[in-house]
Amino acid sequence: MSKPDSSLSDVKTYLLDLQSRIVEALAAIDGKPFIKDVWQRPEGGGGISRLIEEGNVLERGGVGFSHVTGRNLPPSAAANRPELAGRRWEAMGVSLVLHPRNPYAPTVHMNVRFFTALAEGLEPVWWFGGGMDLTPYYGFEEDARHFHLTCREALAPFGDDLHPRFKRWCDEYFYLKHRQEPRGVGGIFFDDFNERDFTHSFGMMQSVGDHFLDAYLPILTRRKDMPHGERERDFQAYRRGRYVEFNLVFDRGTHFGLQSGGRTESILMSLPPVVKWRYNWHPEDGTPEARLYSDFLVHKDWTA
Repeated sequence: MSKPDSSLSDVKTYLLDLQSRIVEALAAIDGKPFIKDVWQRPEGGGGISRLIEEGNVLERGGVGFSHVTGRNLPPSAAANRPELAGRRWEAMGVSLVLHPRNPYAPTVHMNVRFFTALAEGLEPVWWFGGGMDLTPYYGFEEDARHFHLTCREALAPFGDDLHPRFKRWCDEYFYLKHRQEPRGVGGIFFDDFNERDFTHSFGMMQSVGDHFLDAYLPILTRRKDMPHGERERDFQAYRRGRYVEFNLVFDRGTHFGLQSGGRTESILMSLPPVVKWRYNWHPEDGTPEARLYSDFLVHKDWTA
C-alpha cells in the first residue's frame, strides 16, 4: 500500500491539467467561456469550480477540481472500509456533469479521484475511484456503442477483466432502486481501487480521465444541432428529474461532500437547470419516448 512521497503532487498536477483540457474543449464547442470560481474550505483545502450556464450548446455544465482534507472520515467514504472510520483523510479529484440544451444530446457524468486515510503510527491507506456514464433522453445505438467501446479501450491496457467488472459495477450503482430503473445506458464505475501498485492504479485512473473527451465529444457534436420542439424539451425536463433523484438519494459523492462539510454550490452544480415531475406518467406505446425505456434503460452489452 505504500506510495512514493511525490505521488500526491503528481496526482494533483494531472487533475488540474485534466480539468483545463476538458474545459478548453467544451468551451470551443459551445462558443461561450466557462466562469472560474476559486474557493477555500474552512476545515482544510479548497478547489476550482468551472461552470457554464445558458450556453449555446450546454444549458448547464460544471467541471470541478477539489483538494480537501478532514479530521474524521465521513460514513459515505468508509462504507466499504469500516475499519477506517474516524481517520484523518485527504481527497482530490475532478468531477463533471454536462446537461446539453438539445434533448437529443445526452447528459454525461465523469469523475476521477484519489483518496488517502491517515492515522498516527499507521501506514496511509489510499485508493482511486471514478468512472463515466451516459444518460440519454432519446436513445441512439451508435452513441451508446461508441461510449462503451471507448470505456473499454481506456481500461484494456490494465487488464482484460476490468471492463466487465467496472461496467457491471456501473449498472448496479447508477440504478434508482425506488423506481427499479437504470439512470441511463451506463458506462464504467470503480472505487477502492489500489491493485498491484500505485503506478498501475494511477495509470488506470489517468486513462479513464484521458478518454472522456474521446467518449463524449463525438456524441455531443452529432446531436447538438438536431431539430427538436417543445415535446422533446418537455420529455428531457421530465427525465432530468431521475438525475436529480439519483444524485440526492443515492450518490456517494454528493453524500460525502455534504457529510464532510463541503461547499454546497460546488457539490450541487451537477443538477440540471430545468426539471419537471409528473404524477404516475408513462409514455405512449410506440413513441420515441417509450423506446428509451424499452431499448435503452436496460442492462446490456453495448460492445458486442
